Amino acid sequence: MSNDNKAQKYWKENLVYLGILLAVWFLVSYVFGIFLVEPLNTVKIGGAKLGFWFAQQGSIYVFVILIYVYIALMNKLDKKYGYDS
Repeated sequence: MSNDNKAQKYWKENLVYLGILLAVWFLVSYVFGIFLVEPLNTVKIGGAKLGFWFAQQGSIYVFVILIYVYIALMNKLDKKYGYDS
């Protein structure tokens, strides 16, 4: 496989990962925290309404988890295409 072809496949796979992770981030931050806040507020978690929890804490927790998931995915992708040092 040529270096240009390998780099293109690497970047394409990276963009797929980014798209999926950004979709999860959007779902948690905007959809759960803003658009669906009223229906989610009927459920309580730890004494707080679920919609409020997603808007205030849940989106931050998910964002940090997404960072670690991205690190793991990129380490795996680097090894797959031989970019790990």
